[in-house]
Amino acid sequence: MRTGTTAPRPAKAETLSVSTSRNVSTGTEQRMGQKVMQQFVPGTNPLKVLSARTPGLSFSSGDALGLDAWSSSLYMRGFYWNSVGISLDGIPLNDQSYGTLNGENLSQAIITNNIAGMSVSQGGGAVDTMSTTNLGGSIQISSANPSDKMGGDVSQMFGSNASFRTYGRFDTGAMNKTGTKMYISYARSDTHKWKGAGDQLQQQAEAKIVQPIGQDSRISGFMSWSNNSQWSYYDLSLSEVQNGGWSSEYLYPNYGKAYREAQKYGGDADLYDGGQHQVNYLGGLTFDMAMTRNLHWKTLFYANSQVLYGTYADPAVPSQVLPGATEAAPLSEEVWQSHQARYGMTSSVKYNIAHHTIQSGIWLENNNQEMGQFFYNEPSLASGLAPLKTIGPYNVYGRAFMESYDFKWTTNTFQYFLSDTYRPVHNLDIHAGFKSLITTTSGGAQYNNEAYTGASALANGSMTAAAAFLPHVSVNWRFLPGHELYFDVAENMRGYGVQSWGSAGQASLWAVQDQSVFRKLQNSTPAERDWVYLVGYRYNSKYANFSVDAYHVNDYHHLLEINAGNQNNPILSVAPTDISMYGVDAALTLHPFQHGVMKGLSMFNSVSYNHATYGSNLESGGQLYSVNKKNIVNYPQVMYKSNLTYAFRGMEAHIDANYYSRRQYSYTNDTSVPAYWLVTLGARYRFGDYGPMKNLTFDFSVYNLANSKYISMMGENGNPMSGDLYSMERGAIRQYFGTVSAHF
Repeated sequence: MRTGTTAPRPAKAETLSVSTSRNVSTGTEQRMGQKVMQQFVPGTNPLKVLSARTPGLSFSSGDALGLDAWSSSLYMRGFYWNSVGISLDGIPLNDQSYGTLNGENLSQAIITNNIAGMSVSQGGGAVDTMSTTNLGGSIQISSANPSDKMGGDVSQMFGSNASFRTYGRFDTGAMNKTGTKMYISYARSDTHKWKGAGDQLQQQAEAKIVQPIGQDSRISGFMSWSNNSQWSYYDLSLSEVQNGGWSSEYLYPNYGKAYREAQKYGGDADLYDGGQHQVNYLGGLTFDMAMTRNLHWKTLFYANSQVLYGTYADPAVPSQVLPGATEAAPLSEEVWQSHQARYGMTSSVKYNIAHHTIQSGIWLENNNQEMGQFFYNEPSLASGLAPLKTIGPYNVYGRAFMESYDFKWTTNTFQYFLSDTYRPVHNLDIHAGFKSLITTTSGGAQYNNEAYTGASALANGSMTAAAAFLPHVSVNWRFLPGHELYFDVAENMRGYGVQSWGSAGQASLWAVQDQSVFRKLQNSTPAERDWVYLVGYRYNSKYANFSVDAYHVNDYHHLLEINAGNQNNPILSVAPTDISMYGVDAALTLHPFQHGVMKGLSMFNSVSYNHATYGSNLESGGQLYSVNKKNIVNYPQVMYKSNLTYAFRGMEAHIDANYYSRRQYSYTNDTSVPAYWLVTLGARYRFGDYGPMKNLTFDFSVYNLANSKYISMMGENGNPMSGDLYSMERGAIRQYFGTVSAHF
């Protein structure tokens, strides 16, 4: 029975657009709040949401929501997400790629519902961006604050492939006269794979507490936990896709077939299963203090722990004979076990005097990293015992019977920055600053099973990336009401990433085949640096928002991960090169009607063009490949994004259509992936208040409305120098989602 109802609350059209602004210290900023984020299925990867409405960003994933860790990636103006500076409430998240040992993936660091806003800067990034990966810009995420009033939020999502997501949050409200307040929240996302068998489960819990101090100061604490257990999607090759292998998948749960194929074909057999299990902890304590009217001091202490098990059933390495059995299984479970523990702090001051805003600060971080490879027994088929699950536990039939290698590193980072924003007149801002960055990684192989690796010694040693002066200069001129011109010039540097022997996904000096190769690269591979030049124009009015950026990047000593082997037996190596990049991004948002029933209509369109090429030929496996002047891999040269939204009273509907042009697959550009369109449709109705439930809302959305066949993730196992490789993922088919949510 309907009681205590109120009229549906009208949606304001202006809150449904992504705002574009100019921050003179960070470059061009695209900002997105919860109103736009609510148009996407709850639990969608925040970076997927941001990419859908931001020029220059390309997010790919094998699943509809972008939660599958193995099959997801982000590019920003040609830079992979291990070269973008990403932070959450000031906590550096750094490298976002799978298996990273230098940060935490954003989708596991915070529940999407608890994000207050996101901003992306695609210039050189601010000097106060604390990151060892900030080459191609930065993304800042801010968590929502606890409410002043006691209450909570609940939502329940249902969708295709038994998708089921539950979210709940409780706010204490102000608990005393000083205004202490906090919230706790929990989210559980569970879905079957849309292709093949297996489940993908992610659980997250968070808490945040805020203690106001006076009018302008506060202390806040944030803590999150996530547990991610996923059966992965099967890696495809271009030739397999072209020959109709769109639906190729792991053999799971048909253990008998996988067993017999392993007996017959050995290492060339189809794989039984693959996946990952990951547990993360992240916490931060922030002191945000107004010392005087003009002096502000902010200090953050944070810690981050991550444990990851990446697995697949390996038909190339048979198990041992188990007690009581007469034969050994012809396959085993191969498990990469990695762990990182990060501890750090940032501290900065901001001082306003006359026409100047002066800022200075430091960042310190210690990261202890470890990665090893182990093989666990699978049971014989005759035993009738259940095979291991790719998400664990792995020691059901004993401890690991073989260890291939074990790597340990310690990475220490220090950054200092100083900047001044000068406003000689009200419509002109001049910013100049610099940062100093030094990051040192020491360690490498602690154990090597020579019979497995074929190397007498694996990579071990120290690498330091250091730069005493990385400048940043920018100017913003508001020459007429609503009109702005700006330019931005910055130099940045990236630290050396770590991965163990043979690991794919990130070019790392420690992943090469042996110690002798590492020693050669150690003395001849400078840290990657780049210069970013940007000039742009912006116009803002109540009817339209328009922006256009032109940019150029000189990227030096870019380390490529290359495959010296063949499609079925890849041998990973690395090689440095330079990249030259030119590009243009343009975006237009229209609000053509300010009154009447059409007031809620808004239209967004953006187009991006990027021309990025390598600067030298490369040698791999004793062969010289013609890579000079060839386009970079995995990133579309042209992207078009559009959104049409209409809101009237309690109703809202929207459609997004995104186009991605052809992407190069091999470094020599002799293989590529075709262009595709991706269309998403969504609708919402706010029913109003029903008794204790406030703002009862129903959302419905359709992902991949046209059911397009397309390749999403590319290069998860590296890219081929020429030809083909099993290193791409198919994007999800048409999916349906519905969500009921309410506040109380």
